[in-house]
Amino acid sequence: MNDFLPISKQDMKKRGIEQLDFIYVCGDAYVDHPSFGHAIITRLLESRGYSVGIISQPNWKDDTSITILGEPRLGFLVSAGNMDSMVNHYSVSKKRRSMDSFSPGGKMGLRPDYASIVYSNLIRKTYKHTPIIIGGIEGSLRRLAHYDYWSNKVKHSILLDSGADLVSYGMGERSILQIAEALAAGISVKDITYIRGTVFRTQNRDFVEDAVALPTFEEITQDKRSYAKSFYTQYQNTDPFTAKKMYEEYPNGIYVVQNPPQKPLSQMEMDDVYALPYMRTYHPVYEKDGGIPAISEVKFSLISNRGCFGGCNFCALTFHQGRIIQTRSQESIIEEAKIITQDPDFKGYIHDVGGPTANFRHPSCQKQLEHGVCTNKQCLFPKPCKNLTVDHQEYLTLLRKLRALPKVKKVFIRSGIRFDYLLEDKDDTFFRELCQYHVSGQLKVAPEHISDEVLKYMGKPPVSVYNRFKERYRKINEKMGKKQYLVPYLMSSHPGSTLKEAIELAEYLRDLGYMPEQVQDFYPTPSTISTCMYYTGLNPETMEPVYVTHNPHEKAMQRALIQYRNPKNYDLVYEALKREHREDLIGFGEKCLIRPRKMNAENSKNQNKHSNKNFNRTSNKNSKGKAIRNVHKKKRS
Repeated sequence: MNDFLPISKQDMKKRGIEQLDFIYVCGDAYVDHPSFGHAIITRLLESRGYSVGIISQPNWKDDTSITILGEPRLGFLVSAGNMDSMVNHYSVSKKRRSMDSFSPGGKMGLRPDYASIVYSNLIRKTYKHTPIIIGGIEGSLRRLAHYDYWSNKVKHSILLDSGADLVSYGMGERSILQIAEALAAGISVKDITYIRGTVFRTQNRDFVEDAVALPTFEEITQDKRSYAKSFYTQYQNTDPFTAKKMYEEYPNGIYVVQNPPQKPLSQMEMDDVYALPYMRTYHPVYEKDGGIPAISEVKFSLISNRGCFGGCNFCALTFHQGRIIQTRSQESIIEEAKIITQDPDFKGYIHDVGGPTANFRHPSCQKQLEHGVCTNKQCLFPKPCKNLTVDHQEYLTLLRKLRALPKVKKVFIRSGIRFDYLLEDKDDTFFRELCQYHVSGQLKVAPEHISDEVLKYMGKPPVSVYNRFKERYRKINEKMGKKQYLVPYLMSSHPGSTLKEAIELAEYLRDLGYMPEQVQDFYPTPSTISTCMYYTGLNPETMEPVYVTHNPHEKAMQRALIQYRNPKNYDLVYEALKREHREDLIGFGEKCLIRPRKMNAENSKNQNKHSNKNFNRTSNKNSKGKAIRNVHKKKRS
């Protein structure tokens, strides 16, 4: 009979285990579901005959918390969880969040800041020589020296500050099995220097003779141009077919060496990963605390793919999952859907079928699986590549099969549609069926901005593409007799955005008759091109200067302009318009954003009624669900 993995000595005794092979230490609560990295890695190791236990959210202030399962025979595996711990803890304004969806009852504060480092140091205090391998999104995106937004400085590779022996970066299934085999064969962890998808440290120069030398740590901390050059070299070496081994030199003759990424999983390998015997829910020990909120987002969703060739500059997927699409077979997905429909809580609605981008179900061109992606250009930006393969038929077939399953009433697509890719498809069938069957009143899309200057720095298509999509969506729904709306995700204060561009966006929203309920300020998370721009003020691809605002007040003005109708934002909007000499937008005309300051109470009352008339009509239609924007999306992580 299948069961959760051991979390206590009692669990080990029930299974007849005296000493575990591996102990997985995680910043998230224990949820045995394939949307959680710790579940995949531990179940995969178990399937290969290794015994694995889990210590979730240990008390980092208590040395004994790390000893509850004893010392593992082969090593500790450490992860901060499904999100970088700093993103999990803090908003973009660096204010502490009030809720942690990956903790019991949503309680905040059950993991430390920089969790991978803290846990690794905690382990090392007690177990001096036991191998420690860091994985997960935090380890992956901090594997080499990186700008850390929260401390506002360039930090070492996580390998050095943690005292760990290896970092397994990217989607680590292959890497962790190879590491386990090496350790089980008696190879010292210090000698495991040859596995793809890993980072190790050494003082032996022989290991770096054939590697690309990145600027030294000292150089990138003293010169932002060196940092930008180093980052872009790393960015060009994220493809498993073309990437070179790279290294950074630190003081005292220490080298941190990154091996090339692992090759993509085959479809059969992907199917095997998702067929492992997951319990598909959180451990019952959390029931008394109200469970784990994050499970509600994924319990009735299906992951169909990995990777993304969209290439958005503010997204870290290139560094973590890569640009080559990896997919599960239709049979694998259908089988999981059948399991979902048997859940007592299933109400007939599959919440999502997708991944980082739902409508990517094959590599962007035929050459990728043999030669890799292009290192010097993107598949969709600044315009779609002439070699781009655009075909939704296979995804369409999958969705039709899911809709036909017994007990399934509706299949939604929530993980995002890449609208510029969709427009390249000459066959409208998928677009029509998307509107007919897979949208419930609102379709969330991510134009992010409407200024072509800002979109250029985002790596997004021009606003004209979004406008074409918007119009096509309107016509299809009109023809079907459906009243369905677009909910655009928008971002303020991205590198390249000045108050001028923020005002352009406000004017666009005015003409659209729409005010978003929520807006995402640009969040400089580790290992993105946009974060490199934010820190250096340079476009790392061209080394040209980029406007960046670090001023909290200007950020507040840019954000307020997007929600200019909110009375709480009046002073900020007024100040921004005055600063940019756009007094033409202050007045009583149809094109004005706000009214003048000096008005009597009656005029003010009438004005508010007038200015909100059209908005309320649109808002009522668009208030069925909140457009929640997360910078490290669970599906992107």
